[in-house]
Amino acid sequence: MSTTSKRLPVYKKILQDNIKKWMIKEYLEYRLAKLGYIDADIMRTPLGTRIMIYAERLSRIIGRRGAIVREIQQVLTNKLNVENPTIDVSPVEKPEYYAKIIVNRIAWAMTKGVKFRRAAFIALRQLIGAEVRGAEIIISGKLTSERARFEKYTYGTIYKMGYDAKTKINRYVGAVLLKPGMYGIEVRILPPVRLSDEFQIKPPVKEVLTEQVVTTSTKEKK
Repeated sequence: MSTTSKRLPVYKKILQDNIKKWMIKEYLEYRLAKLGYIDADIMRTPLGTRIMIYAERLSRIIGRRGAIVREIQQVLTNKLNVENPTIDVSPVEKPEYYAKIIVNRIAWAMTKGVKFRRAAFIALRQLIGAEVRGAEIIISGKLTSERARFEKYTYGTIYKMGYDAKTKINRYVGAVLLKPGMYGIEVRILPPVRLSDEFQIKPPVKEVLTEQVVTTSTKEKK
């Protein structure tokens, strides 16, 4: 038997696990989109499957007496064939640093009748209050007329290219359906992190200075 035929079931197992993780995340995104859901980590353990959900508020995800968590466990067990799922919910310290939360806030405000400019400025003030280094909000669609266009609201520094744009910028694109049509919302956030082009030269240590003085003094005596 060749080595490729031996490894084939392992590849299939890996693909099946990744597909199942993708399906779990898609279901959580669909079920908890309006409840402050951000992301989830899925880990296989000897006792089953552990799912760690990161959310803005714990109470909205857990539900009354854990009703939403039990519902999710039943769906994962019966429809997605997840073995013994255990769900833990963890809050995030700074929700304003996550672009997905800001997009959902703007979309929820627009569904309640708030004008898009007012919703964008409220979100931008929240980001400024959270002391982010940069933020960009783009809302597109039939904003003021039948012709689609977009408006951009920026603050601070936002990188569009390079290493920092890929690793430091938190970006998310969402949509909201209203009576005039579909509106797109894109948010980029630069949290207060250290960038790759920022460096600081530390002053020399006092011990090093004293050693240099001693060496120079001994050389002068000689």
